[in-house]
Amino acid sequence: MLFQEVLALIKKEFVLEWRQRYALNGMILYVFSTVFICYLSFNVKGAQLHPITWNALFWIIILFTAINGIAKSFNQERYGRFYYYYALVSAQGIIVAKMIYNALLMLLLAILGISVYSLVLGNPVADWPLYLLNMILSAIGFSTTLTLVSGIASKASNSPTLMAILSFPVILPMLLIIIAISKNAIDGLDRSVSDSSLLVLVAINLIVLSLSYILFPYLWRS
Repeated sequence: MLFQEVLALIKKEFVLEWRQRYALNGMILYVFSTVFICYLSFNVKGAQLHPITWNALFWIIILFTAINGIAKSFNQERYGRFYYYYALVSAQGIIVAKMIYNALLMLLLAILGISVYSLVLGNPVADWPLYLLNMILSAIGFSTTLTLVSGIASKASNSPTLMAILSFPVILPMLLIIIAISKNAIDGLDRSVSDSSLLVLVAINLIVLSLSYILFPYLWRS
C-alpha cells in the first residue's frame, strides 16, 4: 500500500513540475549563471583555479541550488490540497515520495552542474567513481534533510526565512564531510581513506530518513 502511494505521489510531483516548468528552469538558470560568474571571476583574468577552490565553489553552488529547489516542496502546496492528501494517503507516503523526488531532482542538477562546471573551469578529479558516489549520497542527504526542514517551515509564517535558518546548522556538518570526500577523490587518494567518511554520510542519511518517517506524521496532523 505504501509503495503504491509513493509511486502515485512521485508521479504527481513530476506532473506538477512539468506543468510549472518555470521552477526547474529557474534552478537550471541559477546553476548556469553561477558557473558563468565563477568563470568570469577566475578564468578571464588568467588565474588558475586551485583544486581546493574548485571543489569548494562547486559544492557551494550545489548547496544553494538545493536550498532554492527543495524549499518549495511544501510551500507550493495549498492548504486545501493538504486536506485532500490527508484523506487519501498516509503521512509516511507523502514525506518518502517528496524525498525520493527531491533526491532525483538534486542528482539531475548535480550532474548538470558538474558537467558545465568541468567544461568551463576544467576538471581536476582523479577518482571519478568516488566523486560520483559522493554526489549520489550528497543528493540523498540534501533532499532528505531539506525536505523535512521544508515541512517544518511550511507550518510557520515567513517560511523561506525559517527554512534558511533551520537548514544551515543541519547541512553544514554534512557539507564538511562531502567536501572532505570529494577532496580525497580529487587528490586520487586510496579509497580506504574515505571509508569512514562515507559511512558517516550514509549513517546521517539513514538517521534523517528514519526520523522523518517516524516524526512527520505528528507534524502532518498539526
